[in-house]
Amino acid sequence: MKSFPVLAILSLLPFCVQASDPSPYVGQETRSIKSLSTKEQTDLLAGKGMGLAKAAELNGYPGPAHVLELALKLHLTDEQRKKTEALFNDMESKAKSLGAKLVDAERSLDALFSTRQITHANLTSALNEIGSLQAQLRAVHLSAHLDQKNILSSHQITMYNKLRGYSGEQPTSSHDHQHKH
Repeated sequence: MKSFPVLAILSLLPFCVQASDPSPYVGQETRSIKSLSTKEQTDLLAGKGMGLAKAAELNGYPGPAHVLELALKLHLTDEQRKKTEALFNDMESKAKSLGAKLVDAERSLDALFSTRQITHANLTSALNEIGSLQAQLRAVHLSAHLDQKNILSSHQITMYNKLRGYSGEQPTSSHDHQHKH
């Protein structure tokens, strides 16, 4: 009689194992490149920042894409706008090229696993290539922020940070300010 509770618990064990949460990767096994979502692939191929320059952005080094979006509110001069556009175009071109290489490198890594051709040697080689491309891509975005800071005045950088919501203050400009008499 004493073994009955033990047998009952053991008989329920398979149901307990099946009741666990599914993997957060469920559905991703059908991706063309398992490690990249469609959006990540699209963003890489389009040269998007994807948060790669947060270290710069959140420490007062504006990004050229956002500076162009805020050009009127930042009161960019014609020269600043031209320099920012050139900086953005250069960054975007390099980022698209590196993004395409990174997508291809991830596709190659995925193929090594899916075709069962993966070895420790080609794994290391593939990861070194991916890591190098990721570093180069991040450097392109961070360098653009570094160069952008040199194009703007300190007042414009302060205003940029306010407009982007980083200062904890609501943005104002000389046009938005109303005097009460």
